Amino acid sequence: MRFKLALTEERPVIKPYDESRWSTLVDAQGAGVAASLAILHSRWAALLRSLDTDAFARSFYHPESHENVPLWRALAYYVWHARHYTAQIEWVKHHKLS
Repeated sequence: MRFKLALTEERPVIKPYDESRWSTLVDAQGAGVAASLAILHSRWAALLRSLDTDAFARSFYHPESHENVPLWRALAYYVWHARHYTAQIEWVKHHKLS
């Protein structure tokens, strides 16, 4: 959503959210994530592949950090974030089975 806002508006202010509270909702607690992730990732990948260098320079304003965040930096953070949490999940799976 943040990428689409930055691509369609001039430096939109994004709305921060409390991830820990979102994680307590029913869909996060019990619903399978595989289908949602597949749809989300395939659509986001298609969008990202369509962007040129100028598009990645577009930005959104993050009110908590008080900065304009260019899409190239947001994408780098999302990649780090995904790898970080994947590593945590793998660690937990390995140590639960051992």
